[in-house]
Amino acid sequence: MTTLPNRPNTALLIVDVQNGVVDSSHNRDEVIANINTLLAKARSEAVPVVWIQHSSDELKPDSAPWRYVPELIREGTEPLVHKRYGDSFEDTELESVLAAHGVGRVVVTGAQTDACIRSTLHGAMVRGYDATLVADAHTTEDLTAYGAPAPEQVISHTNLYWNWQEAPGRKGGTVDTADITF
Repeated sequence: MTTLPNRPNTALLIVDVQNGVVDSSHNRDEVIANINTLLAKARSEAVPVVWIQHSSDELKPDSAPWRYVPELIREGTEPLVHKRYGDSFEDTELESVLAAHGVGRVVVTGAQTDACIRSTLHGAMVRGYDATLVADAHTTEDLTAYGAPAPEQVISHTNLYWNWQEAPGRKGGTVDTADITF
């Protein structure tokens, strides 16, 4: 359904599952286990897997907080996209990586639900992609001290509203890990 011509393929995006991002996140271990399940399925079906890694003042390149969690292992042939903004497409090579693989649909996993995940989903749709959020494979930290809802509410609300997203020639939607089709 994507509006991108000749882009029939799907890619799995693993966004910012870095030590300093997910260490205190809601359901951290379950989310990482689900991402590993998706990773195994994508690899077995020869679906492109794209790793996205955020850098900032708190996530300095090559520091322990910047590194991906040890439970997730990137294969050397899988692209790694470095970013400095919430939207994984913004000022990165993600678009060219996806174009090279003929990708018109992205399946999004990772962290933080209320920041980089939402930004990447919206960024994908405005650029012509279909964008599927894996409902049980994204997470966020507890920011209630700053007035935010509890993490489980942020995740639930994001799943609710993304399930109904659509635009001319593009579709959003959510799916559970157990029900994913690439």
